[in-house]
Amino acid sequence: MTTIAPNLTALIGENVAAKLIAHAGSLINLAKYPASTIQILGAEKALFRALKTRGNTPKYGLLYHSTYIGRANGTDKGKISRNLANKCAIASRLDHFLIQPTEKFGVKLKDQMEQRLKFLTAGGELNKNTDIMDEVLTELKGEGLYFESEKQLTKKDKKSKKAKSKKVVEEVQEEEVEQPQEAPKKKRKASKQQ
Repeated sequence: MTTIAPNLTALIGENVAAKLIAHAGSLINLAKYPASTIQILGAEKALFRALKTRGNTPKYGLLYHSTYIGRANGTDKGKISRNLANKCAIASRLDHFLIQPTEKFGVKLKDQMEQRLKFLTAGGELNKNTDIMDEVLTELKGEGLYFESEKQLTKKDKKSKKAKSKKVVEEVQEEEVEQPQEAPKKKRKASKQQ
């Protein structure tokens, strides 16, 4: 899970993330889903029953198994579920579309969920998604892990490949200088036998 979806795993754990991906069919499908669909993923039967009988729709599906909903107060479980679905949608899209996936976004999203739990119980300040994403991007740029596009990544790979090939060429030239070259042997043409 840490190689397939590191951000989603860091946010909600291996088991719940694996269940979400399995229920959606793939990480690509999960990345395509809106947060409202992710919120009730796994509770489709209850949703359609509620729509048929004009009752209350379910607040959570597979996300109920995450620790955040268990720690929330009874009145705040729906709010936490909606917020967690939003963060799961962001994390799954990051995991799918990033060139080099890293779990740093998932860790920051997890911290944001912890802040939301504290906010609902005691109040306080909340960080915005844009501020947190900018913070992580500056960290990644500092480490050299952030690329605007695949072109930048391929340019970096080409530069490293050129440097490696120059080293190899230099080593081969040094070996040629050290070893005297022998005259190449001529091959005889095989005579055709009839």
